[in-house]
This record gives sequence, structure tokens and C-alpha cells, in this order.
Amino acid sequence: MRRPAVAGSFYPLNSKSLTEMLKKYTERRKEDSVVACVSPHAGYVYSGKTAGKVHSLLPDAETFVIIGPNHTGYGLPVAVSVDEWLTPLGKVEVDLEFVDAMPKKIVAVDELAHKYEHSLEVQLPFLQHLHEDFKIVPICLGLQDEVTTKEVAEEIIEAEKATKRRIVVVASSDMHHYLPDEECRKLDRMIIDAILSMNVARYYRRIYELNASVCGYGCIAVAMNYALAKNARAELVDYSTSGDVADRSAVVGYAGIVFRI
Repeated sequence: MRRPAVAGSFYPLNSKSLTEMLKKYTERRKEDSVVACVSPHAGYVYSGKTAGKVHSLLPDAETFVIIGPNHTGYGLPVAVSVDEWLTPLGKVEVDLEFVDAMPKKIVAVDELAHKYEHSLEVQLPFLQHLHEDFKIVPICLGLQDEVTTKEVAEEIIEAEKATKRRIVVVASSDMHHYLPDEECRKLDRMIIDAILSMNVARYYRRIYELNASVCGYGCIAVAMNYALAKNARAELVDYSTSGDVADRSAVVGYAGIVFRI
């Protein structure tokens, strides 16, 4: 079982306190047109408002495919977990049939990459609070280049077709890190505009031109590639920085984006 790594730091360890916080950040506005999203993964006190606005729009699904960056450096470059996941709100099962249906050309089963990684974990309480009877497919990306993210999206699409699952893809990423608030907002707007263009090559050019410190840039690209296959469009739902609640001299940006068909 994959046990919580950041409960008690990124979000409350106590289930009642956690539920109260989630209630503050979410409202049930589920929209069936949403097939994928970008949601931040910082401590809830900083990014919970933006994450909550995104999660509030996600429709019920049989399986949520969560893509997060590998901050720790542990494990394989593109790692999917098959262990059951635990949070203060209970257990969540991995969709093993979906994982089995992935071609495994680039994705490999590996638990070490997930053991201490927070980027996927922090999405789970939102899903547990807003949905019932779902499973997850947690994928941790140590490699985030353009080719890799296209291949990951292709594996997800192939497994979706094989299993006929109703899925939603959740890309877990913060935006620029540790910049003055005004500069962070300016640079984040340039990245967000590239995402909204739904042009993956343009998006990667922007990432590289800015030397952007967007930690899950490849995770966002997986969601973009998946959304493009569905002929979806991107919409900015919310934007904030940690400077909204803390010091503005060195902030992290948070973008909430949904992809709709």
C-alpha cells in the first residue's frame, strides 16, 4: 500500500479537518464536457483555491489518470503505480485492468518513484471528496520531453480504447517557482497562453525559451496531447500565486485549466 507522504504538511492529517478544508475550496459543478485538466499540487493553504475550482468541474469517471512530475529523483523515468493508495479519507484502488492494457512501451510499473512524491498524492483528497466509486492510474514522470509525453498520451488512449473506460486525465503541475509576484504572473501568462493555443510544439518552445521553472511541464503536455486526440479546447479556470496568502518576494504560480470537448 502506498501510504501518505505529505499528510499533515501539505494538507490536514485529520480527516474531519481535511474535509472541512475541501468543502471551503470546492463546489459541485461537475461538467461532462471536461476530459482533462491541469491542477496545482502545493500545500492546500497556497494552491487549494485554484485546485478546488478545477476539481469542482471534473465529471464523475470510472478512472482518473493522474500525471505528476518526479520531484524526488527516485525510481524509473516513467513510472505507474499499481499499489492501493491511502489518504486520511480512505483507500483508493488503482485500475489494474487499465494499467495492464497500456502497451508499456515507455510506461513501466515502479513503486519507488511514487513513495515520497507529493504531486499525485495531493490530488487524491479532492477526488475522494467529490466522487465515489472510482479508481486511479498514477503516473510519475521523471522524463518530460516532448516525445516522451506524446508516447505517454498514446499509451493512455490505447488503454482507454481497450478497456472502454470513462476516464479523466489530471495533470498535476505548479507554474513558475520562486520569483517576485509580478514577474511570476507575467511569465506564467506566457506559458498559459501557449497551453490555451493547444499547440504542443509551440508550448515546448515557450517552456525552453523562458527556461521556465514549471515543474510538471511534461505532465501538462500529456494532458494537451490527450485533449487534442479528443478535439478538446483549453480554458483557464483560475490563476493565483502563493503571494495571495504569503510573501510576494518569492512566489509560486498556480494555474487551473480544463480541457473541454
